[in-house]
Amino acid sequence: MYPTVCAACGTPLFRWEKLVCTRCRSLLPKTGYELNEDNPLARLFYGKVRLKAVTSCFFFSKEGKVQHLIHELKYKGNAEAGVFLGQELGKSIKEAPLFQGLDFLIPVPLHPKREKERGYNQSMMIAQGVFDVTGIPIGDGFLVRSVYTSTQTHKGKEERWLNVKDIFELRKAAQLEGKYVLLIDDVLTTGATLEACALRLSVVQGITIGCATAACAGR
Repeated sequence: MYPTVCAACGTPLFRWEKLVCTRCRSLLPKTGYELNEDNPLARLFYGKVRLKAVTSCFFFSKEGKVQHLIHELKYKGNAEAGVFLGQELGKSIKEAPLFQGLDFLIPVPLHPKREKERGYNQSMMIAQGVFDVTGIPIGDGFLVRSVYTSTQTHKGKEERWLNVKDIFELRKAAQLEGKYVLLIDDVLTTGATLEACALRLSVVQGITIGCATAACAGR
């Protein structure tokens, strides 16, 4: 039998610990961006799409603990890592003024083929964790990824945008009129995917859009 190990550092967990050890939980690098309207992530979208609020829970760095959690989620079939990251994201926004009054969480959709390959949508797992903490309902099915594209990993800013700019479809738009929705994704790098989703949603009358991810690149 193999011991249960921490998804962030690989050390064996004590019997009272779950998924991530106590030490790693205390060391995960939080951004604090949920309290700052004019933060570096929000600036990525200035002049492109109107967003009420943008945040990430943690900083993502190469070979860091957050990267290990993201890799567990995306490449090792560990859906619980996504729920954990979502719960931490939910804690960060639950009392933050910019994120009050949300009507729906909208996870960035995967193409059905990729979701079948992975076994789940990682953004949905994160949204589930946010729901667990905040009780904000998940609005699944409002956005659909209609085109199968290559991964965004290792692409530059322009390549990322060209890869996603016309791949999302909006469904059930009338149900979103006048609502405040929060797009949920795993990692925010250039913002291309979230921008494409937000632009598609922005045609809805009276909609307010925010974005939140488990992690963002750099400090």
